[in-house]
Amino acid sequence: MSKEITARAEDYSKWYNDLVVKADLADHSAVRGCMVIKPSGYAIWEKMQQALDKMFKDTGHVNAYFPLFIPKSFFSKEASHVDGFAKECAVVTHYRLKNDGKGNIVVDEDAKLEEELIVRPTSETIIWNTYKGWIQSYRDLPILVNQWANVVRWEMRTRLFLRTAEFLWQEGHTAHATAEEAVEETRRMLDVYADFAENWMAVPVIKGVKTANERFAGAIDTYCIEALMQDGKALQAGTSHFLGQNFAKAFDVKFAAKDGKLDYVWATSWGVSTRLMGALIMSHSDDHGLVIPPKLAPTQVVIVPIYKGDEGLAKVSEVALQIKAKLQAKGISVKYDDRDTQRPGWKFAEYEMKGVPVRIAIGERDLANGTVEVARRDTLEKETLSITDLENKIEHLLQNIQDNLYKIALTRREEMTHRADTYEEFKKLLDEKGGFIYAHWDGTSETEEKIKEETKATIRCIPLNNVQEAGVCIYSGKPSTQRVLFARAY
Repeated sequence: MSKEITARAEDYSKWYNDLVVKADLADHSAVRGCMVIKPSGYAIWEKMQQALDKMFKDTGHVNAYFPLFIPKSFFSKEASHVDGFAKECAVVTHYRLKNDGKGNIVVDEDAKLEEELIVRPTSETIIWNTYKGWIQSYRDLPILVNQWANVVRWEMRTRLFLRTAEFLWQEGHTAHATAEEAVEETRRMLDVYADFAENWMAVPVIKGVKTANERFAGAIDTYCIEALMQDGKALQAGTSHFLGQNFAKAFDVKFAAKDGKLDYVWATSWGVSTRLMGALIMSHSDDHGLVIPPKLAPTQVVIVPIYKGDEGLAKVSEVALQIKAKLQAKGISVKYDDRDTQRPGWKFAEYEMKGVPVRIAIGERDLANGTVEVARRDTLEKETLSITDLENKIEHLLQNIQDNLYKIALTRREEMTHRADTYEEFKKLLDEKGGFIYAHWDGTSETEEKIKEETKATIRCIPLNNVQEAGVCIYSGKPSTQRVLFARAY
């Protein structure tokens, strides 16, 4: 199987692009900046969806769906929100095409919309306009709604999964009677995202709050989880926003409290997207191909028979299918690949490239010994195991792989986390080592912007429960009360 990919050390960006395409995860489309998510990639996204959807429902949320199109006037109602998204909006102006009589399909100029429609970049405006009709009293609160949808943000420089003009995501939009309830919800959902990243994706994250410069447009506070990729760049893996009463005021959403007084509703929104696929790929994969944590692997175990002739295949298949049934009884997803169109070596390379966590090879000689060869994708180690009680051994092995991937990622993050006390030291660390850098900052947007302009590093977050320590800002020399987390990022 000739599916070599560029080595990470040689060109990390090309390695990533090669891997996405050659592991059959996604492809470029005929529409500039948009991607086709192929079945192998979509199967992983579905596993992510299923896990997250359960976590949302376990915390009291329900799913709904809101329109793809948003009237342009809605965006003018919340000033900072429209400022944040104006440059990324796709606009629908007409609703019909026609034949110009010369064999060309053109826009029918007589079919101009009275008001232009925006293809949703996010749904706060259309949802809060809807909530106005849903909320009259404290009895109608809280509203805990999530939607799985696609959004469009007109990106000029795109990369599969990480940054595309259209992407898939979920967006939660909740309404509350008090600020305290809304903040609690915002923090709760941040914890859900962190739990998912660490326990499902095997990606360690740092929870924090964004600076004013990096805050979601229209939010009072934006909380985030930040992950570190193998090349030392950060990736924002999820955000949860406390919106205060900004959108309720913009759309006049009031409720009668228990004492009868009218007040504006308090809001949150929160989301993760197919960008998580990029985080998964870049966190664990290697020069041999994709590495998927077992909890998110569509196929956790593949069994490959090694045989000569139809009689040999029949003997091996009998035992292989018994193993498959026992593994499936444990809730393990298994594929038995008895295709006769490819040799075993080709299949091994294919499943290595596609990141299947465990591969079992079984041949006629193995039948005589009562054993199989088991290869694990994370370390590429192989061992011979007895067929007896194999299902329990594989179950433990899958958990071991899941734990090991997290441990490797955590160790790498610790090794790539630094402290800088001067601007010169900060720049040297960025250029020579990359990774997370804890450094003092004076708290001003001006300083933050200057550092970003000069180094391309941003404040990823102010970590929650941050250690307070007196110091001086690396850039301005002004007093600082804590270190914040800097990195270059995707």
